[in-house]
This record gives sequence, structure tokens and C-alpha cells, in this order.
Amino acid sequence: MQMKEREASRKNAGSLKAKLELHVPDQPVVALHGEDVTLNCSFDHSSPFNLSDVAVFWQLTDTKGSIHAFWKGQDQLVEQLESYANRTSLFPAQLTAGNASLLLRRVAIADEGDYTCFVRVQEYDRASLLLQVAAPYTKPEVTLEPESNLRPGDELALTCVAYGGYPKADVVWQDGSGRNLTDNITTSVVANEQGLFTMTSVLTVVLEPNSSFSCRLINPLLGEERSIFVTVTGQNMAFPPVALWVTVGLAVCLLGLLIALAAVCRRKIKESCEEARREAEEAKELEEEESKTAMTPLKS
Repeated sequence: MQMKEREASRKNAGSLKAKLELHVPDQPVVALHGEDVTLNCSFDHSSPFNLSDVAVFWQLTDTKGSIHAFWKGQDQLVEQLESYANRTSLFPAQLTAGNASLLLRRVAIADEGDYTCFVRVQEYDRASLLLQVAAPYTKPEVTLEPESNLRPGDELALTCVAYGGYPKADVVWQDGSGRNLTDNITTSVVANEQGLFTMTSVLTVVLEPNSSFSCRLINPLLGEERSIFVTVTGQNMAFPPVALWVTVGLAVCLLGLLIALAAVCRRKIKESCEEARREAEEAKELEEEESKTAMTPLKS
């Protein structure tokens, strides 16, 4: 598009044999959301000139909407689009040196698009550049569904969420061995009032005894990566942990009862043994007395 516009402008200049030529970045200009950015536009001119001889226009390439205008030595902002009010400025002191760059403050997502720089100093030329806006995502957060009572073989849904980024990020899920799990995900994108995205990615897997997963979001414009690593441990049992503690508690109670019962039985047995021993001793004494009585001779 840039080359075509340059060719068209030079054809239109035709008879003027334009000596003025604009220079803008060939690659897209990437600006951070909320920060300021300078859209570089410079020009060469063969002869000296005064500031009052220069006219500079910045427009949206598609709609021709006015972003900033300058002529007769001052800004002309009557037709400026409202969304750019109080956010643009040139560098007037550098115009006679060939600097027609535009300073755009507090960049918003809505500012993304093609911009045309138009300069006239007797002759004229114009050129276009692309502005792209980027915003870093927050560190991802991962939640599980279900959150508890997990057992090997259960189906598990892991949800990875990151906020406040732009543009849409590439989401990559991997297991602990580095195997790509991206085919098993569902990803959604929701924009807030500022146009910034909340990205939600859901991975569905079958849980193993010890499973590790990583969720990575890669911002294609910033080349920036945000990631989180989680390990999920499944309980290797046929009942949930709550039931386990109930069972342990009952077992402890039962053991206590058995110990108490054994103590009671032991005491009872001991008492019974003591009583039987006393009875045996009494019977023996009685038998001895009867034996003595039978052996004593009767007196005549």
C-alpha cells in the first residue's frame, strides 16, 4: 500500500517534478497501550524554506479523517477527529530540518491502523505507515474442576486465565514431559471497554497419579511469554479422603473398646481365679479336718 501511494502521489505531482520525498518506517510501528509513540516521518528538500512554507497533514489512510494539521506556521485542529483531541503534536522547531513526525500520546487499542503523512513545501509527497498496539498479559492463573476428591482415571478440566493483553495471544499447553496438548483445548477471548483481552483456555485430560501441566501465553507482537506450571496429584484409593479419616477414627475407637474390654475380662478372669483358689484351699482344709477327726480313737 505504501509503495502504491507513493507512486500515485508522484504521478499526481507529474508536472511539478517533485523534489520532495518522504521517509517512513517500512515495518509496522508497535506501541504499548497507554504509552506515547512517535510516528516517524521525515522529508528531504533541495532548497531552504521557512516554517510558514511548510504544510503537514496526518490522516487515517482509510477514512481520510484528520489526525493533525499544520500550516501557516501553526497547528490547524478544527477538523481533528475528537478521539485524538489533546493527544497529538508535531515538532515545529524541527520542521525546517525535515522532521514531520507525529507524537501520539496515551495510545489506545482504537488507534491501531494505517496513517498517512502528507507534506507540502512547494512540491508535495505522502507516505503511509502501519501502527500496531500491544499490551502484555498478566501472569496466567490455573483452576481445576473438580478441585478435590481426585483419583487417577478421572476426567479433569484445567482452566488457564490471563488478563489485560493485546492482541490475541498464542496459547500452548504441555504436560510434564513437554508433549503438546493444544489439540485438547478450548480457548475464548473477551474484550473489555478499553479493547484489552481476557483469554481463557480450558484443557481437558484424564488424570494420572502424578500429572504436571504448563500453560503458556505468547504475545505475537511483543514476543513476550507468560507461563504457569502446576502439578496435580490423584488419590490412589477407592474412597475420598474424608471417608478415610472417618474410617481411621472408627478404627481407633474400636481399638480402644477392645483394649478396655480386654482389661475388664482380664480383671474378671483374675477375680474368678482368685475365688476358685480360695474355694479349693477351703475345701482342702475342710478335708484335712475331717480326716483328723476320723483318725482320733474313741475314749471308753
